[in-house]
Amino acid sequence: MISPEVQKIKEDLMADNPISEIKDTDWLSSGSTLLNLACSDRTDGAFAKGHFYSLVGDSSSGKTFLTLTCFAEATINHNFDDYRLIYDAPEEGALMNFRRFFGKEVVRRVESPAEDNEENSCCSETVEEFYKYAMAAFEEGPCVYILDSQDALSSGPEAKKWLEEQGGSAKGSYGDGKAKYHSSHIRILLPLLKKHKSILIIVCQTRDTMDPFNPKGYSGGKSILFYSTHQMWTGRKTTIKKTVKGKQRRVGILSKIQVKKNRVTGLDKVVEVPILRSYGIDDIGSCIDYLVEEKTWKKSGNTVIATGFGPDLRMMRDKLIDHVEENDMIDDLRLLCQSTHNEIEEACRAKRKPKYG
Repeated sequence: MISPEVQKIKEDLMADNPISEIKDTDWLSSGSTLLNLACSDRTDGAFAKGHFYSLVGDSSSGKTFLTLTCFAEATINHNFDDYRLIYDAPEEGALMNFRRFFGKEVVRRVESPAEDNEENSCCSETVEEFYKYAMAAFEEGPCVYILDSQDALSSGPEAKKWLEEQGGSAKGSYGDGKAKYHSSHIRILLPLLKKHKSILIIVCQTRDTMDPFNPKGYSGGKSILFYSTHQMWTGRKTTIKKTVKGKQRRVGILSKIQVKKNRVTGLDKVVEVPILRSYGIDDIGSCIDYLVEEKTWKKSGNTVIATGFGPDLRMMRDKLIDHVEENDMIDDLRLLCQSTHNEIEEACRAKRKPKYG
């Protein structure tokens, strides 16, 4: 039964004017309520149909877990029932148990972009192949296409240079031909994305630069940023540990995600998402931490004082997570996060008359 407090929050949220004109049915969740809010000001979506997104991050900062979780979210969202889920993984970095972390539907539905002559799955090896496979997929019908990562792709100029060094006659260069190819081809994909309302996510690895003001960059050129609807950067803030038999054991990471570019809200936001080695994205835990940090809930010692569910709950964080799961209260928890987020945004908003009526 919905508590009066949660019902009031629902009514207030329904009365709010959405910041975006994107349809409710066009949103795909990232699997993280906080990241969804940072991207779209809503709890149920970070990626909208018909758009391109880029995810840049350090090694072991959660990039692959975040992208694969998008596939899992698509399998439980009926608005994506007729979508192909294409995982183009030249990096071959996802060796975890897909069924355990993302569900049996991900195992059943996720496919590679192509097959060889013996019907074995294969992924892009060059940037030219990626665009060939992606264009074919977007022409065929709606899909969620993830390239993980574009750094693992070679390019025509690189291949020609290698042949030249092996004694061939082709002339090439080890310069990053991918940047030029992205620049001339990525804009061709955009109308194809919109044709069947597909989603494209390209993953990039960070690279150190010589610029003291921007020490982190990525390969592939500026077009990846320019054409992105959102660009998100991930970093590893800290290691999550748990004491077992008197010793601190590493059980996960706290990923710091910055939405550096956002064409929906226009705002640059940072969220922290815990990713547990044996579980995946801890959405409930991150929501609880957010409500405590923003003082919607109070904390006394190690006890969280949770309000808004009806009777106040006083529990340790882990016990509160169990309580939310066992009583199916995750939607109520997300509503409280949405309400807190909206309260903060309203307080930050300029209290002035609309400039153009």
